Amino acid sequence: MKLYYSPGACSLSPHIALHESGLAHTSVLASTKSHKLQDGTDYYGINPLGYVPLLELDDGTRLREGPAIVQYIADQAPDKHLAPANGTLARYQLQSWLNFISTEVHKGFSPLFNPATPEEYKTMARAKLRERLQWVDGELAGKQYLMGEQFTVADGYLFTVTNWAPHVQVDLAGLSNLAAYRERVAARPAVQAAMKAEGLMK
Repeated sequence: MKLYYSPGACSLSPHIALHESGLAHTSVLASTKSHKLQDGTDYYGINPLGYVPLLELDDGTRLREGPAIVQYIADQAPDKHLAPANGTLARYQLQSWLNFISTEVHKGFSPLFNPATPEEYKTMARAKLRERLQWVDGELAGKQYLMGEQFTVADGYLFTVTNWAPHVQVDLAGLSNLAAYRERVAARPAVQAAMKAEGLMK
C-alpha cells in the first residue's frame, strides 16, 4: 500500500493507523502547496482533488477521505483492534466519532489556516472549536481513549487535528482530560514512528 501524505496534515491520521496496524506500506510526500511529488509528478494526476490523504492499494485502486481510509486499514489488521467489528453497535459509535472529528473539529480548523479568512470570522471559529473540544474533554472523563480502554483509529484522527491548535491560537487551556489523553496518544510507539516518518519529531 502507498499513502500520499503531507507532513502534519490530516494524513498523519492514516499514517498513524498504518504504523499501529503493522501493515507493509510506503509513504509518498505530496506537497499541498505545489501539488507536486518530490520527483516533480503532478499530484492532481493521482488525486484530482489535490489534497491528502490518498491510499493506493496494491492493485492500483485508490481510496480517498481519511475516515474511510483509516477504517480500511483497521479492517486489514483485525487482530490490532483499531476498529470494532463491522455490523456491531461499537463500529457505528466509532463512525460517529470519525464523523464528528471530521465535520465539527477538522473542518472547524480549516478557515484558521486560510490567510484570506477575516479575523472576525477566525475569532468565531476559535470559539466554536473551543466549545466542541470542551465537550470532547467531558466525554474523555474516566476514559483512556474515545472508545474506552482500546485505542482506535478515531484516536489517531483526534490527536492529529488537535495538534494544530497551538499553530492557529485555539486555546486548549483547562481541558485537562484532553491534555492527558493527548499525552497518552503521543507516547504510543506507532504514533511516534509516524511522526518521525513525517519529520515532525526527531
